[in-house]
Amino acid sequence: MDDLDRKLIGLLRDNARTSAASLAKSLKVARGTVQNRLAKLERDGTIAGYTIRLRPKVDEQRIVALMTIAVEGNRLEAVLRTLRGDPAIVTLYTTNGRWDLVAEIRADSLQSFDQVLSRTRRIEGISGTETSLLLSTHKL
Repeated sequence: MDDLDRKLIGLLRDNARTSAASLAKSLKVARGTVQNRLAKLERDGTIAGYTIRLRPKVDEQRIVALMTIAVEGNRLEAVLRTLRGDPAIVTLYTTNGRWDLVAEIRADSLQSFDQVLSRTRRIEGISGTETSLLLSTHKL
């Protein structure tokens, strides 16, 4: 990946629906160059997909939390496989320090949130968790 790829990705982070022509104009390259770069970035997995971001008010009824997770011994891969299968867990990060993983959880109600916490805490290989509800968003 070179500087042009990084600039292209930066523009797409701002607006993934920007047309190839607009991207080319912003980057001062040919439209075909942008299309070829995008195809390569998609093919090699650098760009895994495109998504939307909702304004906080659109999604305000959802409960969002971060769960930090401690994993026993060498069970990380097995725990990750299990967590990836849970639709309420939208993002997983591996970390260093006291916690091995951070999971972003989204639920529609406190009852469903409680069920996610219970399911997660019962996963074999998880030795401890700590969960914090996200109360407000200050920057998107």
